[in-house]
Amino acid sequence: MLGLGALAKKLFGSSNDRKVKAYRPRVEAINGLENELAALSDDALRARTVQFREDLKNGAELDDLLVPAFATVREAAKRALGQRHYDVQMIGGMVLHEGKISEMRTGEGKTLVATLPVYLNALAGKGVHVVTVNDYLAKRDAEWMGQIYNFLGLTVGVIVHGLSDEERAAAYACDVTYATNNELGFDYLRDNMKYDVAQMVQRGHPYAIVDEVDSILVDEARTPLIISGPLDDRSDLYTAIDVFIPQLKAKEDYEIDEKQRTASFTEAGMERLEQMLGAAGLLKGENLYDVENVTVVHHVNQALRAHSLFQRDKDYIVRNDEVVIIDEFTGRMMPGRRYSEGLHQALEAKERVRIQPENQTLASITFQNYFRMYGKLAGMTGTALTEADEFMDIYGLEVVEIPTNLPVQRVDEDDEVYRTADEKYRAVLTEIDRAHKRLQPVLVGTASIEKSELVAEMLKQEGYRQIDFADPKALEKLYEAARTGKPSKLFAVLNARFHEQEAYIVAEAGVPGAITIATNMAGRGTDIKLGGNVEMRVAQEIAGIEDEAAKVARIAEIKAEVERFRDIVLNATDEVEVEGGKGKTVTRPGGLYIIGTERHESRRIDNQLRGRSGRQGDPGRSKFFLSLQDDLMRIFGTDRMDGMLQKLGLKEGEAIIHPWINKALEKAQQKVEARNFDIRKNLLKFDNVMNDQRRVVFDQRVELMTGDNVRETVGGMRHDVIADLVRKHIPENAYPEQWDVEGLKADVREHVALDLPVDEWAKEEGIADEEVQERITKAADTVMDDKVARFGDEMMAYIEKAVLLQTLDHLWREHLVTLDHLRQVIGFRGYAQRDPLNEYKTEAFTLFEAMLTNLRQAVTGQMMRVEVVQQQEPPPGFTGGELPPMQAHHIDPLTGRDEFAAADAGAFAAGLSGSATPASFAAQAVDPKDPATWGNVSRNAPCPCGSGKKFKHCHGSLVA
Repeated sequence: MLGLGALAKKLFGSSNDRKVKAYRPRVEAINGLENELAALSDDALRARTVQFREDLKNGAELDDLLVPAFATVREAAKRALGQRHYDVQMIGGMVLHEGKISEMRTGEGKTLVATLPVYLNALAGKGVHVVTVNDYLAKRDAEWMGQIYNFLGLTVGVIVHGLSDEERAAAYACDVTYATNNELGFDYLRDNMKYDVAQMVQRGHPYAIVDEVDSILVDEARTPLIISGPLDDRSDLYTAIDVFIPQLKAKEDYEIDEKQRTASFTEAGMERLEQMLGAAGLLKGENLYDVENVTVVHHVNQALRAHSLFQRDKDYIVRNDEVVIIDEFTGRMMPGRRYSEGLHQALEAKERVRIQPENQTLASITFQNYFRMYGKLAGMTGTALTEADEFMDIYGLEVVEIPTNLPVQRVDEDDEVYRTADEKYRAVLTEIDRAHKRLQPVLVGTASIEKSELVAEMLKQEGYRQIDFADPKALEKLYEAARTGKPSKLFAVLNARFHEQEAYIVAEAGVPGAITIATNMAGRGTDIKLGGNVEMRVAQEIAGIEDEAAKVARIAEIKAEVERFRDIVLNATDEVEVEGGKGKTVTRPGGLYIIGTERHESRRIDNQLRGRSGRQGDPGRSKFFLSLQDDLMRIFGTDRMDGMLQKLGLKEGEAIIHPWINKALEKAQQKVEARNFDIRKNLLKFDNVMNDQRRVVFDQRVELMTGDNVRETVGGMRHDVIADLVRKHIPENAYPEQWDVEGLKADVREHVALDLPVDEWAKEEGIADEEVQERITKAADTVMDDKVARFGDEMMAYIEKAVLLQTLDHLWREHLVTLDHLRQVIGFRGYAQRDPLNEYKTEAFTLFEAMLTNLRQAVTGQMMRVEVVQQQEPPPGFTGGELPPMQAHHIDPLTGRDEFAAADAGAFAAGLSGSATPASFAAQAVDPKDPATWGNVSRNAPCPCGSGKKFKHCHGSLVA
């Protein structure tokens, strides 16, 4: 008997069915134009682009042009690629145009679908970004789909690793730009570190379509994009703090939890530490946990960890004046690897070896906050429904499931569950061997690179050989085996490391007898066609043939052979005995056979693997082999289940197969998905605080760069600084004898670089704070007016903009470091029954206000002291200062490896440098006897006093 919900669905269709049905009338309208457009010449079809743009200028909306534009793209695709969009692809294109996620099964032609909304939205002339998961797919899709755009008169660009700023700017200037998510994010961050609008490469974020949207906006979004650079040398701070830790006593001053590898101060230890830090002049105020002392707290905690949790010759050794980490699992040294967050520097201070500078975050952004900048965002994938809540909650993206062009014929079998991993892998090998003997292609899905290599090693022990793709004839042995009908005993391994090579391996995974072992992320974006991929084989096999007739003949041979191979695969059916059926068998279909070696913690990843089979109505089969020792199976009580199965008499090598197992696993996966979503959402809440500040700073930078003159801004800062100083030292309604005259005089000398007779003014009868403020302001304005007269208006405007931008950048980077440190310790507020997120928001706002105050003071001080050493004409526009040394980082959430590690760092840095030139136009007048004239001195520079020592060991020393 049907429930009410099921009955309503049967009668009226699901909500998704109703959404899809609403698009049908426009599909019919598009189909109605097909014959009319087919009769047009190429030039006439291309001219429609000009007409559409004219219509937009005259007030038409993009939605008004959807039907004729989509019909135009379909006709162009037929002529340029020989491919015609299916009706369901038209629906997918409409969903993308509306800023939603189009869920389409593997093999339904998502790459072609994107051309419809991309063309329509590109007509507006603001640029459209198509986002892919790797450089290979960005290049492939730009060249492949670019034929349609070029045919219709649009320009196409592609952003890949290693391009110069000029090449990037040209690509972004195109109507359509293909790029990876990493490159887009890094370009945005780099643009907001430039010193001239003309050097910025991106031109806005109007519309983006994200391919494999679940991978990019969920999986990869677990880790942010980071640009880092070397931090100012803080070796003396590490050394100074290290002195205090040995003076503290375990249990009395701090407690150690060896199990959790944590160390924390007791209340008594905190008080002792505050006294010692205060005496050394390292504490601002009296309380260590005041917001101004966040960085000191961070360094103190790292020093405590270094002394209490890390042992020399066990966790690390000291060799050649360096601290070298020892791997806790292998016991091997790991030279070159360093602990992060200043811990390695704390160990170096502890061991009294040379302290190497740590890296600081110069800029960072999460994919969530980057992609939410787009005015309209859309995505496409084969698996999004399981994450629909997250897409809607974080990105405001609705998921619409698009029906397949042909009915799905894949058979998804119930999981087989074994007691141990050994039994499971033996069953997997047996199943691979059985499929291989009947020449059915097999795709074996593993959860990690290590597991894929484990399966590969087991196959080798069974007499199989791994394909060497360095050998140009590697696949020929596979083809020869398919021709003769004899199993080849060859297999290939994919591990998401070599994207271009892997696309070719995946494309040929449908050849009879092919065995392909893949990690979850490997080879996405490439179809597995039964019998093999004609286009891939043609590209590989006719490369050396020059004779046109021979080329045509070879292409015909390849097509015929692929068709024969396809028939072999379709007929590779399997007779399987039904459990408890007393000899009764069922026929399992041929096609691609998917074997999963374990369930992933996300149902979506399992669906991705299954979706590789059964494309475009092809038959196929999928089955997962599990054991009670798998990670997911441990989540819901392995011990009880193991004991129960033993009591039921489950023998070694036997499996339990039942739909209830599948349902139980699915519920476990749902719980894990919900937990992971909560973790991502919580991290995003913290990042949103920084993101709000980031946007304020970045918007302010652009405003400053685009302005012809920032004199009014600099003047406003100067007046605010003076007002703050007067307010600080002259209380409201106070008598002159209550004024802090000496303090005001000293602060005016330090922050405004003026030595004014404030003490004399205070003796004048009837003088008020407003008049003191007015006199200081007038004196400062007079100095600045004199500089303008001496240096010239144009040069002064140039200097003002340079000082303002470079000071803002310097303070923003320091602010980012402080926020990082704050975020690491803010969780402890929870012990005091205070919400860490609200505490973080409050403290971050206070720090941001302090940064703005420091900005006003620093800019005012530098402008009041600045002197031009060499008069020169500023170049056209502002080219500002030199960008700092940079490195790019994005941690792969699956492997923990940095995608931009070592080998790519140099290439990335070369791309970062742009054409910014050093601001060598200005220098301060330095008096060796007056530290107030020294400005910001690098800690490793010679001390301006003339002692011959480094600044950090002289006047810049942190320890008296």
